Amino acid sequence: MPFVIAAGRRLEYELIDDARDAPWIVFLHEGLGSRAMWKDFPARLCNACGCRGIVYSRYGYGESEPLDAPRAVAFMHHEAEDSLPDLLDALGVDAPILFGHSDGGSIALLHASLAARPVHAVVVMAPHVLVEDVSIRSIEAAKVTYETTDLRDKLRRYHADPDSAFRGWNDIWLHPEFRDWNIEDCLPGIRAPILAIQGEDDEYGTMEQIERIARGAVNARVTLLPLADCGHSPHRDQPEKVIAAVRAFIDCIRSAGR
Repeated sequence: MPFVIAAGRRLEYELIDDARDAPWIVFLHEGLGSRAMWKDFPARLCNACGCRGIVYSRYGYGESEPLDAPRAVAFMHHEAEDSLPDLLDALGVDAPILFGHSDGGSIALLHASLAARPVHAVVVMAPHVLVEDVSIRSIEAAKVTYETTDLRDKLRRYHADPDSAFRGWNDIWLHPEFRDWNIEDCLPGIRAPILAIQGEDDEYGTMEQIERIARGAVNARVTLLPLADCGHSPHRDQPEKVIAAVRAFIDCIRSAGR
């Protein structure tokens, strides 16, 4: 797998159908995700939408450089404003479609708002715009699971350093200062169309997350997709519905000449 330097860190990445002359979809994984953890979903989505794809592991995840210090409360802002722009520049990508899951969805929203770069569209699944009680309860439960079960060994399949991946995510989300984290003030800065997807059974967030995107992103066209019988990972629980919705969303943008 190739590597790229972004914001001074060595990150693994994968290109999908990179020879095709088509828009790029950039995949931004969840707080415990990685390039490998997406499995074949990015390729399936790119094929359905006629797009190229970039899948990468952020700093601290997958085969990318492990953390050398705890994350700061503003780590998602750093990813959105520094690391992602560097990665896109290094790979020669302009005006991508951002596809973010969970923390990756938050980073996608922040990048579209703050990075002062063209973004063709934003698709977010189970994004966070504020910290809810249900999020904290589930993350506390995940900590117990990590410390008392074989979860660490399971994560080793997807992360060269599972402790870096897990602790980097879990510790900052449970830090007392993170309880006030909120990015709603950034939503009006987004002008690209947004498709926001939320599972009705998501153990890490409620419909309030995407409803606040709809209320706050006043300068963007926002489409909401609630999914029944779906938890925190719509691309695993309801992949066909997600792919169909994203394809229709992208086709609509293309027909509108965006």
